[in-house]
Amino acid sequence: MAGMTDLPSMADLQDEYEFLDADDRYRLLIDLGRKLEPMPDALKTDATLVRGCSAAVWVYPTVLDDGRLHFLADSNAAITKGIIALVLLSVQDRAPAEIGAADIEGALSPFDLKNQLSSNRTQGIPNMIALIRETAARYS
Repeated sequence: MAGMTDLPSMADLQDEYEFLDADDRYRLLIDLGRKLEPMPDALKTDATLVRGCSAAVWVYPTVLDDGRLHFLADSNAAITKGIIALVLLSVQDRAPAEIGAADIEGALSPFDLKNQLSSNRTQGIPNMIALIRETAARYS
């Protein structure tokens, strides 16, 4: 599976993000969302919908041949798509146990999303993370 190969590493993204003003940070997140691989509409169902987000967000896990999880995701809002791309950057193509143990919140903390974005944009982030962890637990 290809797709997120165009995405920068979390460290590179963080380095770039630190030097940007608020508008450019917004643009960076939107650009990140555009780099997500396309998610087929057939996978955008009630079962893959993340609850509690102000925008619609879908996350669908696939299992790679070696058992690692690869997530497809999309949103109907550009900034929210960037947020889910950022969340996935911290766990993409890892083993379920590794995802379960990952400090996703810690990986996101340097981006200070709560202060960068409105509360209705960030309210769904814990739900995105919970869904990813629950998915990893099911495959562990």
